[in-house]
Order: sequence, then structure tokens, then C-alpha cells
Amino acid sequence: MGEASEAPPAAAAAPSKALIPTLNATCPLGIEVHADEGGPIYINGEEASLKKYSDSFFEAKKSGVTISLTINPDGSPSMSYGKGTANGICTIS
Repeated sequence: MGEASEAPPAAAAAPSKALIPTLNATCPLGIEVHADEGGPIYINGEEASLKKYSDSFFEAKKSGVTISLTINPDGSPSMSYGKGTANGICTIS
């Protein structure tokens, strides 16, 4: 039984590894995003305020732009943006 109780903590530890990866992205409206591993996130070259909602979801805000970064279960990042009434998907390179 001791072995069975060790399995859940190991499984639970996996999501905690989902941190902000180093990445560059281009969003519509000329929005450029760069993230350093573990943060911060830069929007058009300026450091954005960063809020962590979970180990796999973060929001960065700067100059009226909101960037939403999701780390998918397979570890790949997805990013979207919002600025005023415009919103959409960013292309991560």
C-alpha cells in the first residue's frame, strides 16, 4: 500500500513543471510578445505585469494589451491576445 500512496504525489508533481517557456510570438495589430523561461513576458519590448492563475495559465498586461498564455497538457504553449474590442490567436515561433 505504501507504493500506491507514492504514485499520486509523483503524478501531481508533473503539472507543476508547466512554467512559462522561452518563446516569441506575433499577434495581429503588430503586437510582438517575448517570454523568458519562468517570466517575465514582454509586450512590444516592454515588461508586462504578469498574473499566474495556475501552473498552466498566465495573463500579461501592458498598454491596453492582454496576452493569455496557456501551457497545454503536452507542454506546448498556446497564446491569444485582446486589445480593445479586437482579440484572437497569436503565432508562436
